[in-house]
Amino acid sequence: MGDLAAIAQAIVAPGKGILAADESSGTIKKRFDSIGTESTESNRRDYRELLFTAPGVGDYISGVILFDETIHQQAADGTPLVKILERQGIIPGIKVDAGAKPLPGAPGETVTEGLDGLRERLEAYYDLGARFAKWRATYSITADLPSQYCIAVNAHALARYAALCQEAGIVPIVEPEVLMDGDHTIERGEEATTAVLEAVFAQLSEQRVELEGILLKPNMVIPGADCSAQASPDEVAAATLRTFRRAVPAAVPGVVFLSGGQSDEAATANLDAMNKRKAAGEVVPWALSFSYGRALQSAALQAWKGDAANADAGRGAFAHRAKLNSEAAKGSYTPEMEHADR
Repeated sequence: MGDLAAIAQAIVAPGKGILAADESSGTIKKRFDSIGTESTESNRRDYRELLFTAPGVGDYISGVILFDETIHQQAADGTPLVKILERQGIIPGIKVDAGAKPLPGAPGETVTEGLDGLRERLEAYYDLGARFAKWRATYSITADLPSQYCIAVNAHALARYAALCQEAGIVPIVEPEVLMDGDHTIERGEEATTAVLEAVFAQLSEQRVELEGILLKPNMVIPGADCSAQASPDEVAAATLRTFRRAVPAAVPGVVFLSGGQSDEAATANLDAMNKRKAAGEVVPWALSFSYGRALQSAALQAWKGDAANADAGRGAFAHRAKLNSEAAKGSYTPEMEHADR
């Protein structure tokens, strides 16, 4: 467990967080469609190589979650992409779930699949250089959802995944995402997130997962995207930290939040507000950092536009966004930094 705990601590080192570059084929196609670029294997490789080679990005990014295709790919010069990350001092990780599928007997809810053959896949990913992994479960909020059924089956799967990861010498990132879709209030979001987290940690304990060797990747507690009463960063921080103190054991080394559809600026400002409260003396036993996908990549994608001539602009946009989130992870972000010279 010592090695796993050390890896987990390295991932949440002060001012560092995770780039989630594990988009499925369908998701990255949508992102490439938005810039008029065909989603070919070589274009996906070029884009991810662009991100991984941004100068100095290892100062802000401690780990990258890769998709199965990417962990096997080589850069244009033949260097494995995993080696490029390692040269930046970045720890390679891997998405191992097979996606959220409809939960039988539970309309509108999902269960994440992918446990079959996971032990063998983890061994292979370890040999390719992966030292942490990710498994995402999703939960919808309505007046009646998430159901206890959905909460229970996903908690069980998350814990089984985590136990298998630790057996393989890989740090599991446990990702229960309560979705921001809908018009629910922040209070309803807090209620649902608390129920989900309590069930997840009960199962992690039941299945003998060592908490010192995991990281939690949850949603922030926010109102639904369609709620008429949106929340300020400080309100999000207060609700999120209150929820986590109730449901997340202090033994967990770090919480690496997902952005969950928030804007780039909102995801950064909300993380910063939590760390400002921590710096002011609020009881927060975990490192609080980020594991963002779109909220780290959207500016880079728009700058690149699928054109090799724009690669440096894409790298610069990514490094700038990573630096802002690094500042937020230290509680030292200000909105004025958004427009600072890159």
